[in-house]
Amino acid sequence: MSAAAVEITGLVKRFGSTTAVDGLDLKMARGSLLALLGPNGAGKTTTVEICEGFLRPDTGTVRVLGLDPVSDSASLRPRIGVMPQGGGAYPGVRAEEMLRLVASCSANPLDPAWLLDVLGLQSARRTPFKRLSGGQQQRLSLACALVGRPELVFLDEPTAGMDPQARRLVWELLGALRSDGVSVLLTTHLMEEAESLADDVVIVDGGRLVAQGAPSALTAEHAEDAQLRFRARAGLNTDLLASALPEGYLVRESTPGAYRVCGVVDPQVVSTVTAWCAQQGVLAEELHVGRRDLEEVFLELTGKELRA
Repeated sequence: MSAAAVEITGLVKRFGSTTAVDGLDLKMARGSLLALLGPNGAGKTTTVEICEGFLRPDTGTVRVLGLDPVSDSASLRPRIGVMPQGGGAYPGVRAEEMLRLVASCSANPLDPAWLLDVLGLQSARRTPFKRLSGGQQQRLSLACALVGRPELVFLDEPTAGMDPQARRLVWELLGALRSDGVSVLLTTHLMEEAESLADDVVIVDGGRLVAQGAPSALTAEHAEDAQLRFRARAGLNTDLLASALPEGYLVRESTPGAYRVCGVVDPQVVSTVTAWCAQQGVLAEELHVGRRDLEEVFLELTGKELRA
């Protein structure tokens, strides 16, 4: 039995003149949680769909649980769970009906009622899919991916549209799955999600692998590069703030009102930032100094802003 849950070598997939995946190599250990990250159009979804057996590679080899996902699909399908982004259920089907239908296709399914309860969907079990909130639809899709007791589950943006409470609930469930030996491959645009959950992170861009490793290893590569974070009014001129600092400092507004100053942070830098804000009539709040996080690594490697 292969020690890898997923093993990809030299994968290439083209759509007409567009190369979606360009010589990708990837290996995922069994029982681990791997986060596949990249900007839109990086080849993540194409790679996952090839692993699921929905697309054929042009060149390269793909093995999922030691099997070819296309030629061995009949043997592989009962052993994997798939959660597509957007749910994929019939609009009029009720939540519990949908889950029980999927469970009926499995030889040894989990109890649908228990799974609905775990995912906070008991109160919505008789609600048609089209009337569920976006977060509820995502949780039902996750339940459908898990009800067959898969050895490996593919999750595409599993917490998209969820409120913070629901997101934490799903994170706890994914942690429990990993503890039980289930392999999880997820795509996400939430860097906090990847950094909190993943044993291994793979970053792709332009269909190529640009980085792979544990989140702590990726963020520690330049641990000497600290960053100052603060909150203030949205829309400050970050170029002007950067010009007030010594050469080589980078200033970004990562989300509206959330600012990052990247470089060696010392008392003079903190003083310069707060003084510059005061000159703009702005109070810098929630100042925090620490090393860069996974989002900074992502932006550095891909050169693109995060897009949902």
